[in-house]
Amino acid sequence: MAETIAGVTIPDSALAREATELVRDAASPLLFHHSRRVFLWGTLRGREQGLDADPELLYVGAMFHDLGLTPRYQRADQRFELDGADEARRFLNAHGITGGPADLVWTGIALHTTPEIPLRMAPEIALVTLGVELDVLGIGYHAVSDAERSSVVAAHPRPDFRKQILAAFTEGIRNRPETTFGNVKADVLAHFVPGFTRGDFVDVIRNSDWPE
Repeated sequence: MAETIAGVTIPDSALAREATELVRDAASPLLFHHSRRVFLWGTLRGREQGLDADPELLYVGAMFHDLGLTPRYQRADQRFELDGADEARRFLNAHGITGGPADLVWTGIALHTTPEIPLRMAPEIALVTLGVELDVLGIGYHAVSDAERSSVVAAHPRPDFRKQILAAFTEGIRNRPETTFGNVKADVLAHFVPGFTRGDFVDVIRNSDWPE
């Protein structure tokens, strides 16, 4: 029987169940519960804003969005967002979901740490970002009711979440600091990795190979 939390029904298709087990197996409890909350918050924010996403596609986007922070799926040569996006596309393709629908999920994951832009895109993209922003940054906290928040957190607890998610970010990207150039994860390494020096866009321009 499908599970309902805060009035949101968790997709119960074979694809959704397999996505759940893949993430449960690969990710820490911290990231598993965070990813489920992202789906729930995203769905609730969608209802509030009149955004109607395909529940299965949104679920896969939410569940896979942080796979690039896990030892099994993280790479050293690209942004962690791309790790999760690429794995989601492979997963969907293996289940016969290709083309536009798979592209929506890929884009939602790839852009989930990029401010503003995904919010102007399709609901399957925008709602991943809205879910992440609520759970990590508290943006939209009062857009859901106290009862909804209590129900979601009861089902997927967030003990010591601020400290633990920052630690997960740090461990997931410390081996590829150059991939944080121009994005919010540079702030994480600046706080938690001694000796980290963030890239400077002005220096890149000044030191390019173009002659003056």
